[in-house]
Amino acid sequence: MKTTVAIGFLLFGAAAAGAQNAPAAPPAPSLSLARPDGQTAPPVVITLADALQRAKANEPAFLAAAADAASAREDAVQARAGLLPTFSYSVQDIGNQASPGLKTGRFVSYDGVNMYRSWLIAHEDLSTSTLMGAPIRRARAAEAAALARLEIAQRGLVVTVTRAYYAFITAQRKYASGQAAAQQAQRFFEMAQQQERLGQVARSDVIKAEISLRQQLQAFDETALAMDNARLTLAVLVFPTFTANFSVIDDMLSAPALPPFADIRAMAERGNPDLRAASELLRAAGEDVSIARAGLLPSLSLEGIYGIEANEFALHSAPAADPALGVLPNLGYAFAINVTVPLWDWGAQRSKVRQSQIRQRQASATLSQTQRQLMSGLYSMYNEALTARAAVDSLRRAAELANESLRLINLRYQAGESPALEVVDAQNTAVAARNAADDAEARYRVAIAQLQTMTGSF
Repeated sequence: MKTTVAIGFLLFGAAAAGAQNAPAAPPAPSLSLARPDGQTAPPVVITLADALQRAKANEPAFLAAAADAASAREDAVQARAGLLPTFSYSVQDIGNQASPGLKTGRFVSYDGVNMYRSWLIAHEDLSTSTLMGAPIRRARAAEAAALARLEIAQRGLVVTVTRAYYAFITAQRKYASGQAAAQQAQRFFEMAQQQERLGQVARSDVIKAEISLRQQLQAFDETALAMDNARLTLAVLVFPTFTANFSVIDDMLSAPALPPFADIRAMAERGNPDLRAASELLRAAGEDVSIARAGLLPSLSLEGIYGIEANEFALHSAPAADPALGVLPNLGYAFAINVTVPLWDWGAQRSKVRQSQIRQRQASATLSQTQRQLMSGLYSMYNEALTARAAVDSLRRAAELANESLRLINLRYQAGESPALEVVDAQNTAVAARNAADDAEARYRVAIAQLQTMTGSF
């Protein structure tokens, strides 16, 4: 406020001294950026939660993980159905070439010229792995692993959207800071011109002020470009059809507090999806070994048939091969029990056992590596969030001090106690401090999102 009053008195005095003949300030460059069409409707206002929800419906990697999880769920349904007998209905009409003078056909396996079959068939295959339930346990483990990978994709999407969302907010803040800096540089340039006309400063101050003004105007144009690019990046993530007609809610100051590391570690050990996915894949690999070993053992197949197999499509008929027997019932049943004992397959099944054991050892190594990476990443991400939180407080205080320093140096310059170089340096320092504070807040929000990929929400 004091600065505004002082500038007002200075401009009033300069006007009385004949400031109408002073050279005009350089015009601000009119940079017109290309923007998407269709911006006439009111902009859609979205929050971070809205952006995350919209991104889930659009992001290909997340949708692919969701499709894999749904497919794994259907595999579990199919594996469970494979433990139960299957039922089918079959109808056949078999024509057989007749033998001359006989009512039977030439194919002796058929007892007449025409053969009709109408069967209800129940079939069940039993093996050691089926009896032990290995296929369904493997399918359930694969489903659990797919669900864990879906959660990994979801948490990764949260990081991606959070980074883009707060990058846009940071760009907006830098745009506002750049606009304020350009206005300050404009006022300083006009102040230097007025004081030059009053004979209070040298021509070099005006030149320095104009250089600073042009630099701030160019920096302002760059912030406008960065803000538009950040908007477009977020739009691609959030909207199914390309649009840039939206605005966001600036909630960077409402970031969640960072819990103690002991709580973070407990949450990571309890709910980390990477660890869960690796554990389930190891369990599925163990079931693969059991299934492969079962292939070395005998298997049993059961089949029951109920229906007709006769020369007429009827419940009662006379057999064509011996009509003298009269009309007999056709409806009946049959069953077959088949035991298959593997004898020799040139080592193929044992190769499958070894192959599944190799995959099991690999899955075990992956689980061990995931456990080590979990602890390493947990320490690293927690320390990153801790450092970012401290940077927010420190740099926000630095921005306040830089703004106060700029105000005081402006007053000193008006009083003739500070050179123009100090004013320009204070302006640049204030802009840099504000931008650094904004970057620190965005960094903290992204660090929290990254930490929550290992712990879940807190």
